[in-house]
Amino acid sequence: GALLALSKPSGLPVCGRSGELSLVTLLPALRRRLGLPAELCVVKAPPRECSGLILLSSCPRTTEQLQQQFADARRRGQYPVTYHAITVGIPAEAEGEIHTGLCWQQHGDTALAVPVPAPGRRSLARKEVKNTLTRYRVLGAAGGCALLQLQPRTAFPGQLPVHLTLLLCPALGDHEHASRVGRVLGVPFLLPPEAIPTRTQVLDAELVSRLGLSQQQLHHLPLHLHLQQLVLP
Repeated sequence: GALLALSKPSGLPVCGRSGELSLVTLLPALRRRLGLPAELCVVKAPPRECSGLILLSSCPRTTEQLQQQFADARRRGQYPVTYHAITVGIPAEAEGEIHTGLCWQQHGDTALAVPVPAPGRRSLARKEVKNTLTRYRVLGAAGGCALLQLQPRTAFPGQLPVHLTLLLCPALGDHEHASRVGRVLGVPFLLPPEAIPTRTQVLDAELVSRLGLSQQQLHHLPLHLHLQQLVLP
């Protein structure tokens, strides 16, 4: 009917800056190529740094209804969105939930999503902090890495990379938050956001070799976080 599903590569924003290639700037050409009579709208899409499923609609009313239904499903305690991630490190528990407050914090020229473990009522009421929840399950593990299923119950930009960091298992290719996970004698621990600047993710030599990369190429490694499934309410 009115719906169209595509797979987005990582690095492509939904709405880019002026003059920047983005999903929105590609929609008119996509419409012409497919011979569709109506303009396409974005119902759901992963953020710039993630790859995965894009849901488009050629009917504005359908777009609005589905977006509202996704929000209502989360409020009812359902998990309509499923991501897959490859992590550096294996969670101690095979499945569980990550629950924390999140807020925006300025670090130099960059605003980062940072955890607030025990947000106060006032900060929540003023919407300075948002309570967030992600359910996770380990689907497989090998060589010190894991494949995780992630189902966010809430929607906050940058939620999943931060939650994986709190598990002490940052996503492969996370050059924004992975530096918060330090190691002493091989045991991971969490550093506060202000203690260490963002930098290219540090990987051990064996993993770099298995990826077929040099240390100099690591900053090109994309975030291995993929929107794998949408369940239409």
